[in-house]
Order: sequence, then structure tokens, then C-alpha cells
Amino acid sequence: MMTKRDIVVIGAGVTGLTCAYELRRKGRDVEVLEVQDRIGGQINTHHIDGFTFESGPNTGVVKYPEVVELFEHLDGACQLETALESSKRRLIWKGDNFHALPSGLGSAITTPLFKFSDKLRILGEPWRAKGTDPNESVGELAARRLGKSFVDYAVDPFLSGVYAGDPYKLPARCAMPKLYLLEQNYGSFIKGSIAKAKQPKSERDKKATKKVFSAKGGFSNLINAMADAIGKDNITTSATGININPEGDRWFITYTKEGQQHAIMADKVVTTCGAYALPQILPFVDKETMDDLSNLYYAPVIQIGVGIKDCEGNQWKAFGGLIPSKEKKDVLGILFPSACFEGRSPEEGAAMAYFIGGTRHPEFLEKSDDELTALVNKTLVEMLKHDDGKKADAIRIFRHERAIPQYMPNTDQRLAAIKKIESQYPTIRIAGNLRDGIGIGDRIKQAFDVAAEM
Repeated sequence: MMTKRDIVVIGAGVTGLTCAYELRRKGRDVEVLEVQDRIGGQINTHHIDGFTFESGPNTGVVKYPEVVELFEHLDGACQLETALESSKRRLIWKGDNFHALPSGLGSAITTPLFKFSDKLRILGEPWRAKGTDPNESVGELAARRLGKSFVDYAVDPFLSGVYAGDPYKLPARCAMPKLYLLEQNYGSFIKGSIAKAKQPKSERDKKATKKVFSAKGGFSNLINAMADAIGKDNITTSATGININPEGDRWFITYTKEGQQHAIMADKVVTTCGAYALPQILPFVDKETMDDLSNLYYAPVIQIGVGIKDCEGNQWKAFGGLIPSKEKKDVLGILFPSACFEGRSPEEGAAMAYFIGGTRHPEFLEKSDDELTALVNKTLVEMLKHDDGKKADAIRIFRHERAIPQYMPNTDQRLAAIKKIESQYPTIRIAGNLRDGIGIGDRIKQAFDVAAEM
């Protein structure tokens, strides 16, 4: 049986659902196809014994007006929740303790995280020559402008926290384009930041507060609110073997559900799935172009939700703690969601999110649940300074073989392939985290843009 649609969106993660929601809000006829038996993609909120755990992203940043506007459009169906004041405190592990990242000139001078010579070096940053290598890594760029200790104890753990990646393998212009452009456009991080802060902002621009955010009660509430607005009849899960092929100026889409084949004829198509899924989904693309399109490596990550019902006064009031790679620990970082948002744990307790693996230790994905549980309980004492014998009251382990895309130098070939396909077929858009950033804010912004283009 053949159905007809204006637009079909492939993928029911945050990008696909936001795009479909915006299109539906503007009166377009949309269907969403999702290969999994549930919606949300990486996003999945779990409520267990009084704790709220996310199996995917725990937070986003309000760096675009579109983030606020999405919640405004949902009109109370899901509430934007910005983080508590305690979330402004960020911790970095050095030696045998967590130390707060400097938040001002005084703490920058006294912090044990950076060498004194590098603290002095930063004074000369505005006058340092800008780089000329377009593929200079984030680590190389930061070391050149700020010093090696800043890379070791600020940039490295930050990149581990965001990308689960290696700062010396990620080109700055691909992985941190805003930082790269501060140097290229203004000659300096400091001068660029000052100039950007002085630029006039419209009332709409002011919505981008840069605050940390979640959805009230967890990100699944955002996913479910958008799904309700799109209409459950317009979302098909467990749609396997999806194929998209051009037919004249339209698109012929086939998929299988519960052993039965289905077909849709659509005017336009948007893909939001991972790059690794595109060879099957877009069989009409030639091999050379597809190789460039699907060339993206995803870092494997284990996320562990950890709950303590009674911290006995030892509650960490901070966004989280990151561990530099040179400290040789088995943990990339520990976030403290219950210190950022209310109601994520019992009042005297804490909800945490441990991150393990990444590009440096993909083999950690093979650790057993017992090994990971032992690691968590060990770090509760050794790193978070709980009393000997302290154990977590709740643990949930989430393994992601393809968690975070790594924007390497081959990003250029991937973007060129996307441009080539979209130029040849103007009614298709290839979106998702294979381009335009990996954060939830990036995904929402891209989805708004694609919906406007469609």
C-alpha cells in the first residue's frame, strides 16, 4: 500500500523530532520513521528509586534563541529548566583532589591547576601571532596561545567531557569553530571575547543566555511533548530496512515493519540518523560520495547513573568534575545532575553520571557490569571522599558503542559530499550530528534551520 506525504523525516531523535514538530507547527504533512522501537535516540530518562538518570545527554546550553523558542512553542507541555547557581562551579582532578576551575583573576592566580609561567603567559595572549595551519588541533592551538598546563588541566578534560576525545586529534576549526574564529577574526581569544561581548544584541539574541539547561523532569519529557504535538499516528517506530530513492521530482521510500513492507511517496525528505546508517538508507548515492559522507567515527562511551540516598553531608555542589588524561584514571568525568536541577535525587542524597571509555579507552566498553560497579564504589571513596565502605544505592549502566561523533580533518569531505547531494537533489536535507555540532542546543538550532528550508 502506498501513502503520500509532504515531508518524511528519518530518525526520531531530538533533531528529527524538533524538525518534524516545527514543520507540523507550520501546517505541513509530516511522517517520522524510526528504526528503533522507541523515540528519543540517545535521549532516555529513567526514574529509579527517587533518582532521575539520563542514559544520554544530561544537559544542554542555551546558546541559541531557538532553544528557548522550542519550549515557548510547546506552551507548557514541557518546561525549560535552567541549572541552579551551584552548577557554575566546575571541578578538575589533579593529584588526589578535585580543584575548582578559576572563575576570576584571584582564583586564576592561586589555582594549583596551571603552572605559574603559563599564568603569566596568558597576559601576552592578545599579542601572540595567530596560527596559519587550518588543521591545527584544539590542543596545539591552546598550547600555543595559553601554555601546555592549560591544555593538560582545562582543554584536555573539557574535550574529554564534550567529545570523549583527544584534543590533539580534533582540529579546532571543526571541533571548536567559535574558538578558532576568535583567533582568526580578532587575532586573540581575549580580544575576540571582549569584542563579541560589546556587539549589540536584539531582544531575540538575548534569549541565548548561555545557561545550562534541561527539561523539567528530564529530557524524555521534551521528546514526549514534541511527539504528542506531532501526533503519534505520524511517527512510525521499528521501521527497519529504510530505503530512499528519487523518483522524478519526488522520493520513493520503503521500509519494513512487523514483516510487512510499506511505501511512501514524499515531496521532500530529511535524514537525521547517524552517518553510519546512510549507506543503506541512501542507495542512490555513488560509492565515492557515500564513502566521504559516512566517514565519521563515533567514540564509544559508557554512562553510569549513580544514586546515593544519604550523602551524610558530603554533597558535591558543582556541575561536575572532569579528569585530565594525564592523571591516568579510569573515569573521564563525573557530573552531578542533582546539584544542577531540583528533584533529581532524595533531598539528602545525590544523583551522578559517570562517563567511561571514549576514544582513548574504547576497550572499557567490554568491562562487565560487576567491574563497572566496583569501579564506581571505589571512586566514591577515593575521589568523592565518602567514608570507607560507602556504596551506591542505585546504579544503572548504559553502553553506547557509537556515542559522540569526532569532527576530524575528514569533516571537509563529509560536508562537501552533503553539499553535492543536496545540490543535485534540492528536496533532500542530510542533517543530524554528522554536522553543525553535537550538543542538544546545536541539534535544536539545526532542526529549526532545516525546517525553515523545507
